[in-house]
Amino acid sequence: MIPNQWYAVLESKEVPAGKPVGVTRLGEKLVFWRTSTREVACARDSCAHRGAALSLGKVQGDHVACPFHALEYDPSGACRLIPANGRSAPVPPNFRVQTFLVREAHHLIWVWYGAPRSEYPPLPFVPDIDDSFAYSTFPSHWGVHYSRCIENQLDAAHVPFVHYNTIGRGHRTTIDGPILRWEGDHLQIWTYARLEDGSLARKAEEMGPPEGLPRLTFYFPNVWQNYLAAYIRIVLLFTPIDEENTLVYTRFYHRVMRIPGLRQLISWTGKYFSRVIALQDRRVVNTQRPKKTALRMGENLFPADRPIVEYRRRREELMAASREPAKDKV
Repeated sequence: MIPNQWYAVLESKEVPAGKPVGVTRLGEKLVFWRTSTREVACARDSCAHRGAALSLGKVQGDHVACPFHALEYDPSGACRLIPANGRSAPVPPNFRVQTFLVREAHHLIWVWYGAPRSEYPPLPFVPDIDDSFAYSTFPSHWGVHYSRCIENQLDAAHVPFVHYNTIGRGHRTTIDGPILRWEGDHLQIWTYARLEDGSLARKAEEMGPPEGLPRLTFYFPNVWQNYLAAYIRIVLLFTPIDEENTLVYTRFYHRVMRIPGLRQLISWTGKYFSRVIALQDRRVVNTQRPKKTALRMGENLFPADRPIVEYRRRREELMAASREPAKDKV
């Protein structure tokens, strides 16, 4: 994973009030819980006493309590109670667990994966999707590193083959471009697929400036949008579980109408269709080896793979930057 980034790791509804939730994310076993003010806290899922999973315990006010000996930890990771010592006994400072900074927005829970700092970057989400959109979500587990899942969504050339009976109908196999632009750490992609007519695919520099908004946008480190229209979007959140597993949240956003019943029907239909597409992709991507990608890995690429190369190049730059001495620690 790329350090010093915000990662969307759970949907808000997956962390209910009054109950700790244990998951593996970013290669770590984590526990999430809500405080008395419904704010989300996150810590490593291992008690400082004897290593029991805190996620099997209880929420006590703002604290999470270990299921083994009921030690209680606050959102900062400090242990506030060791029952066996008596409630009035001071707690030694070494009784603490590692915690992670959390933000909640867009009905998602985000974790800062990196060193603490005085200021944090904004959350990397699609800026013009707000609560005027309805959405539905389909989560799916993929048995590869999250880089494989991301690269699949940057790849226009697979569409007429993997999705031959869905979004790839029409068999537009020739890929012109694609045209790419960077906006900060956002990769914007204009895709052009056409029927085979005997002519060579055009290179991006032969096509002139793109027209309209980009069809695809990738927001580092793990958010992707397919811009179908101003009122219909597909957003994928590639949540790293570990080096070989990813949870992909596929969200269908729309604001086609505001009539409640029809609005829900459109959300359900979009979710069903998104599920079909996601499973067609997963069937193939799960077979790719190695499970994790790198900038240079002995592949034979062609021009339509340029978005993948750009993603790998920028990912490598961010990884290298994270290894530099920190200049902004609290």
